Amino acid sequence: MPRALVVPFTKMNGAGNDFVVLDNRFLRFSDDELAALAARVCPRRVGVGADGLLALDDPDDAGADFRMRYRNADGSLATMCGNGARCLARFAARAGLGRQTPDGSVLVTFDTDGGRYAARVMADGRGASGAVRLDVPAPGEPADVDGFEDVLALDGQDAPLVRIWTGTEHVVAFVSDVAAVDLERAGPLVRHDDRFAPAGTNLNVVHVTSPGAATKPVSEPARIAVRTFEKGVEGETLACGTGALAAALAAYHTGRIAESVVEVQMPGGDLVVTFRPGFSGVSQLTLEGPAETVYEGTLEM
Repeated sequence: MPRALVVPFTKMNGAGNDFVVLDNRFLRFSDDELAALAARVCPRRVGVGADGLLALDDPDDAGADFRMRYRNADGSLATMCGNGARCLARFAARAGLGRQTPDGSVLVTFDTDGGRYAARVMADGRGASGAVRLDVPAPGEPADVDGFEDVLALDGQDAPLVRIWTGTEHVVAFVSDVAAVDLERAGPLVRHDDRFAPAGTNLNVVHVTSPGAATKPVSEPARIAVRTFEKGVEGETLACGTGALAAALAAYHTGRIAESVVEVQMPGGDLVVTFRPGFSGVSQLTLEGPAETVYEGTLEM
């Protein structure tokens, strides 16, 4: 009788966006094997339960500390996951990767299918919980999207849409009440629309609760409420890092917020998006929030 392969894993979450995390430097699972493993362990009730699977691999070259591989809960490829990247950054720091700074934080640089990223694991974040700030490459150019009035204009809500790339595909819809949107109905309709084929898109419904105040030296962060339907999970998640980025940037692009520090309230917790406005687009984009270890365990394969 063949012996079972025992696979150690860590369960982590960022603002309720949860992941099964593997150290693939030792396991050496291929991309196809990671996809199959995600589809097996991520379903809730019959698996560990998670929005996706993160694998920490050896870096592609000497300029990075590690390589991040990510698969959605259904096993499909996701080019980037903001909260997943923040969790994996802290996982890597706990494994001794990265460079410690004088204040006790750890800086890590890593490659993803969406490009190269860097993160700072705060000094209080090397244990079971703490904040991680992700430095994000420049986003795609926002573009208006028409033709979804029948899908999202529920109960008279105004729902203009913005399409934007923040490491993966997102559509942002501005509504008067995020709680009133039937996201389980609207999400699949937008996600599978022909104009977003073949990759599909995530859908974020957003309400600006405060535009912020950019008056210096006193300023007030902008505040937005966001709910996200994620492709690959095929349902609403408690938080979405790339969705928070997309929502904040779309709100700024459309003139709905006045400040470049944005507090993003999601069902599972709060994230903070910051950026520097410029004539040719935004720069110095960051995503910050909690990244927590829930428990560690083993899987028998």
